[in-house]
Amino acid sequence: MNDDPTGTAHRPFCTIIPPHILDRLAQSEDPLHHEPARRTLEHDGALRTRRRVTAARGVAAPAGTPSDRPQRTIYDAHHGTQLPGTKVHGEGDPPSKDATVNRANAGLGATFELYLKVYGRHSIDDAGLPLNASVHYGTGYDNAFWDGEQMVFGDGDGTVFLDFTIPIDVIGHELTHGVTQHTANLEYYGQSGALNESVSDVFGSLIKQYALGQTTDQADWLIGAGLLGPTIHGAALRSMKAPGTAYDDPQLGKDPQPATMDDYVRTPRDNGGVHINSGIPNRAFYLAATALGGHAWERAGLIWYTTLTGGELASDADFAAFARQTAASARSLYGEGDAVQAVLKAWSQVGVPAS
Repeated sequence: MNDDPTGTAHRPFCTIIPPHILDRLAQSEDPLHHEPARRTLEHDGALRTRRRVTAARGVAAPAGTPSDRPQRTIYDAHHGTQLPGTKVHGEGDPPSKDATVNRANAGLGATFELYLKVYGRHSIDDAGLPLNASVHYGTGYDNAFWDGEQMVFGDGDGTVFLDFTIPIDVIGHELTHGVTQHTANLEYYGQSGALNESVSDVFGSLIKQYALGQTTDQADWLIGAGLLGPTIHGAALRSMKAPGTAYDDPQLGKDPQPATMDDYVRTPRDNGGVHINSGIPNRAFYLAATALGGHAWERAGLIWYTTLTGGELASDADFAAFARQTAASARSLYGEGDAVQAVLKAWSQVGVPAS
């Protein structure tokens, strides 16, 4: 049971680009690759330290009944690192001449819409939290992150990574860290940290699928498609359908995500491999969703959402605990039947006991 439902006591610094990718790029002999990666790693390290110092600070939610409409504000950091920057777009304003601003605004809106229309959730905290984002952050900054209060997007270096507002699932992924922060508040280490990352991938993918009206067989199940530069050998940052196959590139290396517990990676880096081992629960969701068919945000998504927000999941849950709770959620929502069987089989296929 989570004893910090607001998530104010534990706010990890969660970025979309895993440290292992930046580490690899930082070792490149090509300054076009190593200079942006080293700057990004150094900057992220400083932000991570600052997060630990300020983690107990609360987030103020608006008073009164939450609206069914988002409250979005986009700021321009002008390639600096002072947040939020200059306000350049407010809710209801006409489209900007800056495509990055428009993509950020649309991604915030798509995330708000899925959570409201499908799950009845009013914004990230379910209390109408305004959705703020800063674009053009830093110089050649190769990342995007949710800082506990707002979204932040780098422009990328233009060679390995393009503008971080391009993939809508990246926006949905990072904002979902906020949803987790305010619900199960999964600890950002080891298996609970990998679940934290996986939940963000699940709902990031669902936000993209919902926006495109895709069924499970139409979706690409990729996270970050369109983010990699044209010379990079890869389709995306991660594949939920086939973890370990998203990229294989001389600069990035090979996608290290395992698809089953047989290949679980034990490492002290990246908070115990949270961005790597998330491939296992990611594939479990993909298998459950495709077994049930139709729109993944309906039955499979509701099972995962109920598990995340139902109050029964411990903040230090491991894969097996999460698997058992998804089976319990499926049973509670749909009774004994195909939903429970799809969930149990999916976890079995990735080597996680769910019963």
